[in-house]
Amino acid sequence: MSTGIVDRLRHLALAPVARSLAGTRMPGERYDVPLGDPGLFGPDSVTWRVHGDPSMLIGGVAALLLQTLHPLAMAGISDHSDFRRRPADRLSRTSSFVLATTFGATPVAERCFDVVRTVHRRVRGTAPDGRTYDAGDPDLVTWVHASEVACFLAADRAYSLHPVLGTDQDRYLEEVSVIAERLGGRRVPRSRADLRAYFAAMRPELCATPEARDTARFILAPPRQDPRLRPGYQVLARAAVGIMPRWASTMLGVALPVPVEMAVVRPLAWTTMNGLRLVSGRNQLVATARARAEGRLPDIRPRRSTSGPAPLRPAQPGRGRSTGS
Repeated sequence: MSTGIVDRLRHLALAPVARSLAGTRMPGERYDVPLGDPGLFGPDSVTWRVHGDPSMLIGGVAALLLQTLHPLAMAGISDHSDFRRRPADRLSRTSSFVLATTFGATPVAERCFDVVRTVHRRVRGTAPDGRTYDAGDPDLVTWVHASEVACFLAADRAYSLHPVLGTDQDRYLEEVSVIAERLGGRRVPRSRADLRAYFAAMRPELCATPEARDTARFILAPPRQDPRLRPGYQVLARAAVGIMPRWASTMLGVALPVPVEMAVVRPLAWTTMNGLRLVSGRNQLVATARARAEGRLPDIRPRRSTSGPAPLRPAQPGRGRSTGS
């Protein structure tokens, strides 16, 4: 099959995904300049390995679900977010922030921090339980960060072809702690032990409010979704539930029986992820960022993926569940 035909088929397969993530992006998001700037982490970091893998799609959905369990975070979402009218925009903004602060040059990351801090100053109010909330509250910043990195690691363990293991997971948490700290977080977990202790301490504060359960249902089955994306999204969304801490998915009322998760969801999710890797080929964003970090212009010529479909890994009980389980 000619390269032109392959590229055309790849475009047809990826176009709906690209459109769904092409909503609100971080201003100044780019990856090609200035030459020689490695950004916050650089190509040799564990963060580049984790955040450059397509399994982040699953981790991102899991993080959104987990974050709803904090009543103050949920109140901020309900009062200040338009995610019900434009759900793709929330995912697009989160994706843009994570990618830009990971792979962008230092000035790009700094601008992202400035933008988020400005937004946080406007997100204030009173939760249904009468408590006031402020998105810039250091404890809320840490909650959002811890939820994200726990789910990113869990997705990487469960669905990456080359998962980060052992002490490299601690190295990842140490590296990305800078993001929460730059946004004002405090007592940010820097290791797997820290993360387990953090979730253990937070559990008494968490609650599956009616708003949280309703939001979880919305995230798992958003209305007005592109019909071409719906089957794949449903698989990845259920995979996201599977990597959450079991106590969290149970609180939200979305947990699946373990046999169903292992025998049905995981194989389907692996097939979906393998298909996505096959049609997407080389990650051009990461290649561009790597060239910039190394002080050279990127090679932007399209390349056909030659790796072929990755073999389906057998499911293993308990593999990939978030550190907070």
